[in-house]
Amino acid sequence: MKAVVCRAFDGPDALVVGELPDPTPGPGEVLVDVHAAAVTFMDVLIVSGKYQMKPPLPFAPGNDAAGIVSAVGPGVSRFSVGDRVACGNWSGAYAERMIAREDTTVLLPPSVDFIIGAAVRHGYGTAHYALVQRARLQRGETVFVSGAAGGVGLAAVELARHLGAHVIAGVGSAAKVPAVRERGAHEVIDYSSEDLREAIQRLTDGRGVDIFFDNVGGEIFDALSRLMNWGGRMLPIGFTSGTIPKLAMNLPLLKNYSVVGCFWGAHAQHDPAASRTADEQILAWVASGELRPLIDETLPLERVGDALRKLLSRQTIGRVVLAVR
Repeated sequence: MKAVVCRAFDGPDALVVGELPDPTPGPGEVLVDVHAAAVTFMDVLIVSGKYQMKPPLPFAPGNDAAGIVSAVGPGVSRFSVGDRVACGNWSGAYAERMIAREDTTVLLPPSVDFIIGAAVRHGYGTAHYALVQRARLQRGETVFVSGAAGGVGLAAVELARHLGAHVIAGVGSAAKVPAVRERGAHEVIDYSSEDLREAIQRLTDGRGVDIFFDNVGGEIFDALSRLMNWGGRMLPIGFTSGTIPKLAMNLPLLKNYSVVGCFWGAHAQHDPAASRTADEQILAWVASGELRPLIDETLPLERVGDALRKLLSRQTIGRVVLAVR
């Protein structure tokens, strides 16, 4: 089958489009003819050897896809050949066919196309797990989302607004402000030109934020560690700045706030039923138009390098998706 092939952990520039053997589903697995695959920052880390797990070489990267079930393994009961699905795995999505666990596969509503379907699970699944299950978001609370124009960040902005929060979005350029406002941010801070600390204090009347959804890490995390409201929750999601921050523990002590881990991929493995229920709810909201994933660009599989470089340069607003078929 045609696939993007990673033969060494040398980053996006080393990827090539070539051939890999057709996979065969094992017990509890489905084989999906991939029509579209989302491009995520996790994919960049995996092909660069910087993620906490490394697939055996050679492999096709990509963790989120949508397509049609073409075969099912022993014991699979929820899917049949011909079903339209969104699915995920640690790797395999940048290929004509991928293997996914039955537990991490969900039916696509008829009104949701493959491009949109591929862009839902990773971003909105992460946002839902973090905001609903980990932070226990309450209506009226103030949420600050860093890296708010990316795929996960924009999902968090939109979902937090949908759940009744007051949403403050943080972005790294003025070009990203309109998109996050259009997806539901009440306030936007462009921290390339504004002082983040002063802006948060002004926008919260000095109280600080109840929930900090952090995609960036680094200096932004450091600043917000001093800008949390009493009883707040900090959610470390990712570290696109390249710097994993450290926290002086007297800060959460003084404000009684919590730092709550949010590894959605591990959650989907440990509690697949809860993850699947969330996926189904999110896709129902997408089908009804209550959530509207933003597709920045759709590129052919052969331009995977361009897609990943665009992500690394922080030019994307929403998701870049590869059209596989």
